[in-house]
Amino acid sequence: MPTHDGPDTLVYGPYDQRTLDRQYSPSSRVDDIGVFLDEYAARSARTRSALAVRAGVPYGTEPCETLDFFPAARPDAPLLVFVHGGYWQELSKDESSFPARRTVPAGAAFAALDYGLAPAYRLEEIVAQVRRGLDWLVAHAAELGVDERRIVLSGSSAGAHLVLMALLDDWRPAGRHPADAFAGAVLLSGVYDLEPLRLTYVNEPLGLTEETARLMSPLHRLPERLPPLVVARGGAETDEFRRQHDDLVAAVTGRSPEVRELVVSHRNHFDITFDLDDPATALGGAVHRRLGLTAA
Repeated sequence: MPTHDGPDTLVYGPYDQRTLDRQYSPSSRVDDIGVFLDEYAARSARTRSALAVRAGVPYGTEPCETLDFFPAARPDAPLLVFVHGGYWQELSKDESSFPARRTVPAGAAFAALDYGLAPAYRLEEIVAQVRRGLDWLVAHAAELGVDERRIVLSGSSAGAHLVLMALLDDWRPAGRHPADAFAGAVLLSGVYDLEPLRLTYVNEPLGLTEETARLMSPLHRLPERLPPLVVARGGAETDEFRRQHDDLVAAVTGRSPEVRELVVSHRNHFDITFDLDDPATALGGAVHRRLGLTAA
């Protein structure tokens, strides 16, 4: 955390320490974050009970490098991958099954990807783990009954950051450029420039320096080519999360063949994910269309 002379000293832009901390605390915009976390767990448990699932499939050698895979009913199906949020410090695949609820019956496969959490793992290691998981899915698409040309990535909050890091051109999933390996990506309420976040309480378990924060900021490292993107956020976000969203939309325009921006006015940072699999919503409809499913 930075040192400062007094409570009103500006530490980033127009923000003093207390205000900047609040800007990067999405829970400050809801009455009780626990309600949403409990709902993630409950919906995910019901989904795993209702659908066939291969739980805990290893994609790497670390115990945390696993995924839950929900197969489609037919072969050569599209695949929706979900990377959870939690500021790289909380949650897991176990609370991330719920978007399979409508996605799989509609004809797609679904994978909830797990990764190690800070402070046990550095952010650089977490990024590498998610990339390994995605590489594993691309390489094993055929045996999973997945059409490798129709793999769509999605992530919420920190998960959106990790998905965008997986679209940079400094690695090659199954030997291919990320823009060719993935049919699209859905980024929900993400943080893409980590410099302001480095100056907040969030960095205490992450330990980002100025150098590593920039290295881990995909906004500053975007490739010339990106796959089609949906960039969405809730209406009830802090000003900094709105700015992060706006800056990303401006930066990716021209790099992607299609950028669909959505601001879902009645959703917040935490419940926008509940629209991900619902084709009757603007977000869910965009996801289903990108997967090649029939959208309401």
